[in-house]
Amino acid sequence: MDPLILAVLAVLSSMGGAQILCDLMEVMRKEEEMCAESLAQFNASEGCEGLWDNLSCWPPTPSGRTVSIPCPVVLQLISGINGTVNRNCTENGWSAIFPPIGVACEYNANDTEHKDVQDYYMHLKTLYTVGYGTSLSTLLLALVLLLSFRRLRCTRNYIHMNLFSSFILRSLTVFIKDAVLFSIDDANHCDVYLNECHFVMIFFHYCSMANYSWLLVEGLYLHTLLVVSFFSEWKYFCWYMTLGWGSPLVFIIAWSVCRQLYENTLCWNINSNASVWWIIRGPVILSIFINFILFVRIIRILMKKLRTSDVWGRDLNQYKRLARSTLLLIPLFGVHYIIFAFFPEDVSSGTVKIRLSFELALGSFQGFVVAVLYCFLNGEVQFEIQRKWRRYHLRKYFWLRQNKHSSLSNGGSDLTQVVPLSRSSQEEMKKSSTLTSSLI
Repeated sequence: MDPLILAVLAVLSSMGGAQILCDLMEVMRKEEEMCAESLAQFNASEGCEGLWDNLSCWPPTPSGRTVSIPCPVVLQLISGINGTVNRNCTENGWSAIFPPIGVACEYNANDTEHKDVQDYYMHLKTLYTVGYGTSLSTLLLALVLLLSFRRLRCTRNYIHMNLFSSFILRSLTVFIKDAVLFSIDDANHCDVYLNECHFVMIFFHYCSMANYSWLLVEGLYLHTLLVVSFFSEWKYFCWYMTLGWGSPLVFIIAWSVCRQLYENTLCWNINSNASVWWIIRGPVILSIFINFILFVRIIRILMKKLRTSDVWGRDLNQYKRLARSTLLLIPLFGVHYIIFAFFPEDVSSGTVKIRLSFELALGSFQGFVVAVLYCFLNGEVQFEIQRKWRRYHLRKYFWLRQNKHSSLSNGGSDLTQVVPLSRSSQEEMKKSSTLTSSLI
């Protein structure tokens, strides 16, 4: 293979792994097919035969003629330069390309700009890998805690568990997507890669949309609690399940069909057709704005309730509770997403680095923040953990006393010592259970 082609493959492979490498190979394959079809239309003639040199297509040319063609498509995609390269048809065949293709197309495989871009994206990948990894581990622990205690099984916590599950799936799909897109560097695997990549991108977008949907469900449920006095939580929960997991499926199926029909190019990770991309982006932005409206309404309701109630004491305490509620609602509703809703998607835009840095940093750690706020700092969860811990120590104490005193008389005295302890523990738990738990 031509040294220039090898250099291009090496640089692009180091920058993007299987994604860019296989995309490049696919472009070259299509160009070769188009060249073969074009050359088949020419009749045999004297001079230089048509040629595909692994980068460009040279038509049949009589001797003594010079042919000028545009720079190879793959180099135009990289450098954005629409230059021309030339070849002479001589009696001995085709001459060398002039000017040199690297000069004419302004491509330098040793350019330090590629290294800078590579370093930036590697740092960005490290950032969101740490963020999603932290979120994944804390969310799994939070989900196990909510499932472990029967007293925590209520509609509100069921919604929290589904929200945790959507964050977990979103984190997993990020790692799966990276494994498929950036791990295979062998061009022989590109056919398998393209098939896998389509399914991975479908699953990735579904999990992302489901995550936004469950953020919306959290907002709707909290708003319903504050506005509606009495309602069937189970009936509402069935609708919430449909909205959270069912509605994204409808849009993903529509997007997949349109993508297959109108934009079936390479891996489905580049969204060139805005109409097709808005099938996914539109519902996401709509859910963000609905949540933002709910967020404002909930804050107004909380302010009204705090001002008209004498339970909280002074104004300072009222505003402290309001600030605390606001702090809890911001990561829950994903209000920060609204900042990036209409940022340009074009990677050539100057704002792309700012957008990627903030969005990936906030988005990757959001699962961790939600797990901490709605599980680890939840008063009900803390009480259940403390109760379980007291029971463990009580059983351990009773077991140690039984092993220490084997006689019947000592065993009876042990019982008299343990029973009051268990009763006091039960009274303490009864008192604690009467405390009003927080809404979130």
